Parts: sequence; C-alpha cells; structure tokens
Amino acid sequence: ILSIIFSVLSLFLFFCQLFTLTKGGRFYITGVFQILAGLCVMSAASIYTVRHPEWHFNSEYSYGFAYILAWVAFPLALLSGVIYVILRKRE
Repeated sequence: ILSIIFSVLSLFLFFCQLFTLTKGGRFYITGVFQILAGLCVMSAASIYTVRHPEWHFNSEYSYGFAYILAWVAFPLALLSGVIYVILRKRE
C-alpha cells in the first residue's frame, strides 16, 4: 500500500514540477518518491518470502503471479526513479 501511495505522489509531484520547475531543472523529488516506492515493493516481497518458509521445501505450493509481478515491479520502479533524477526539463 505504501508503494502505491508513493507512486501516486510521485506522479502528482511530476506534474507539479513539470509546470513549476525552471528549464534545465531535475526532477529530484519525483525520483526520490519513485525510489521509495520501489524499496517498499522490495521490502513487502521480501517479508512475504520470509513469512512463508514452508513453500520453499514443499512443491505443492507456489507463490503465484502476484508475487512474481512484485519482484518484476521492484527493479522497474527503481529504474524509473533513477531516470526521473537524471531527467532534465526541456522547454
């Protein structure tokens, strides 16, 4: 839930900075919130992995598509946060 909140805040901050930032400025605040969203996804997926140790040894259970999607979303959120920090505003 925190990841979703940080992602939505990042989107709103991006639009606010898009109209208020000077030319050549970087989207630091947006990038930080997006990186925080990625870290929240990673911590949630890690905690979920640790909380279900019986799934590691028993082949009857599987983590499912949502678990895999969370681990795919983690590097993508971090990557988008880094891109926001590198990104400069054009005219």
